[in-house]
Amino acid sequence: MMASKISMSNIPAMNHVAYSSGSMVPQSHSSGQVCLPKKRTETTTPRSKSLVSSLITPTMSTKLAKTSSGTSSSCLAHRWREVQGCNNWEGLVEPLHPFLRQEIIRYGEFVTACYEAFDLNPKSKRYLTCKYGKKSLFREVGMGNSGYEVTKYIYATPDVNIPIQNEPSCGRWIGYVAVSSDDAVRRLGRRDIVITFRGTVTNPEWISNFMSSLAPARLDPNNPRPEVKVESGFLSLYTSDESDHNKFGLGSCREQLLSEVSRLVNRYRGEELSISLAGHSMGSSLALLLAYDIAELGLNRLGPKLDVPVTVFSFGGPRVGNSSFKERCEELGVKVLRIANVNDPITKLPGVLLNENFRVFGGRYEFPWSCSCYEHVGVEIPLDFFNMQNPSCVHDLGSYISLLKCSKREDVQKDEEDFLDRARESILSRALNINMEPLKNAASNVVNLVQSRRTEFLMDDTILGLMNSFALYILL
Repeated sequence: MMASKISMSNIPAMNHVAYSSGSMVPQSHSSGQVCLPKKRTETTTPRSKSLVSSLITPTMSTKLAKTSSGTSSSCLAHRWREVQGCNNWEGLVEPLHPFLRQEIIRYGEFVTACYEAFDLNPKSKRYLTCKYGKKSLFREVGMGNSGYEVTKYIYATPDVNIPIQNEPSCGRWIGYVAVSSDDAVRRLGRRDIVITFRGTVTNPEWISNFMSSLAPARLDPNNPRPEVKVESGFLSLYTSDESDHNKFGLGSCREQLLSEVSRLVNRYRGEELSISLAGHSMGSSLALLLAYDIAELGLNRLGPKLDVPVTVFSFGGPRVGNSSFKERCEELGVKVLRIANVNDPITKLPGVLLNENFRVFGGRYEFPWSCSCYEHVGVEIPLDFFNMQNPSCVHDLGSYISLLKCSKREDVQKDEEDFLDRARESILSRALNINMEPLKNAASNVVNLVQSRRTEFLMDDTILGLMNSFALYILL
């Protein structure tokens, strides 16, 4: 997905910021790696925010940011609303403020816990669920001092009609809900409800990701807003339940989450509250759908002009919906901070061809298919890392977090064409292990459709879905 940027008025174009060659992104590991091969105008004042790092090589060493925990905690307790995006992170992103960096890393580690706790051993009794109980999860993954308590596990049921061998048609553990303890409240300045989601791991989830067509969200029964559309695969994963397989099965991911969020908001009513959602890859899409759902239904509304802040921390996340979805999220006050590697193909999907950069011609004329174009939501912090010896690290959550922990930065010029060269190298390296015939057929079909006079100015959802699926096939 083309990275959207926020332009800064009355300020000249800013140099990109890069981590020096003294920093390192480690090789991919299981806790943040998906299993298959693997800038937008914000608010009323446009401004440019970018954070990029130099090319990563295996010989680089890691440097951790050195910030006094006492000073940081005190600062956070008084400025937590800024961290949650009340001012759209003005003055905190460029340069990246130490306490915002620390909070981004902290929420990223909550997501890492999802990967580390997810049981992918087919012989295990806990296959496709969490390895640990709620009370021991953080301790087992090395986060015993997080200051949070898990209150609920969340399961999602992929609604796909393609039979998948060796994988039962049941809900998969997708993440958890946790709430900060009383001690953490004093440090954080508020009671924080955190919901985290892992990325794509199982085959049905990958199939859901390939459903690259827009569908009306219709999450508010009182006002369906048919113009607000989201990617159908993400919506299916969010709203599907097990009723087709078992009348006593799990409710949908959505039902589980809205019930728990409502319960916690009511329990801690009267306290300073925040709702923080974090996800990686597909998980960031679910996080954004939930954030929109909460705000659309008013579950975060405690009274007139008294709303609990709802903030999404997205790591390597794809686009989720169209321009109407983005605009509605902004109207509802949903804040989204996207951490995206410029070399990560997932952040450029869906809508690699039809996105926010392809809606308007000459800055004035809107194309007929603009309502079917995907758009990113929120403020972006672009990172830049790549490892020729391990191309899949570009989407690895561990790489994202390790890069954020590096403290030394220097100004450099970034040529975005480097991404195309790197992508070609990655694709060619995988070509030896895949059947190229389906790719050739898909390429031929897409080229014929796009060049057809009949579809030059009339693109329906079928064509858009095919184009997005084709792009996804190439990049993955």
